[in-house]
Amino acid sequence: MTSDPKQDLHRYLQIARDALVWKLDGASEYDIRRPMTPTGTNLLGLLKHVASCEIAYFGDTFGRPFPAAPAWLADIDTVPNIDMWATADESRADIVGFYRAVQAHSDATIDALTLESTGHVPHWPEERAEVTLHRILVHMIAETDRHAGHADIVRELIDGSAGLRADSGNLPAGDGTWWENYRAELEQAARKAGGLTTP
Repeated sequence: MTSDPKQDLHRYLQIARDALVWKLDGASEYDIRRPMTPTGTNLLGLLKHVASCEIAYFGDTFGRPFPAAPAWLADIDTVPNIDMWATADESRADIVGFYRAVQAHSDATIDALTLESTGHVPHWPEERAEVTLHRILVHMIAETDRHAGHADIVRELIDGSAGLRADSGNLPAGDGTWWENYRAELEQAARKAGGLTTP
């Protein structure tokens, strides 16, 4: 069996990208924007953030700036979390379309360069700012998967939807009662381990 390392890395990146977008499916405009954690984590913001990361890592790092960057991107270093939420004027279609355009730009960089091609990450410490495409692919797979995991939890908190991706839930096929019993078992084990009395 043969394997192409760059294709393998690119495939895993695309799987993570698709999972992140899929988490929006079927959710209302309100729900994809709702801050679901004390730090404001929300579905559409996660997508916007990962898009901005790809612009930096696959674009700026390799001297391939993203054309027609949105105006808010100019303030990313001065306005905290500007890329972590969508304004009321930014539609789902706007953000998803932006993310897909960024992916196409990133994919062109990935296709044009070898894994050994070098670039410079301006916002990393100088001692590790010189990177290869291989390192950036690994970094963006980790970044995208991390945020896809956040999106999975946020979506489950919103409406109970969960799963790895559209074609694979990767969860036991239990019904509502099974999950309630499972959760109760975990709660009981946690209380026992924590020295708490069980209800």
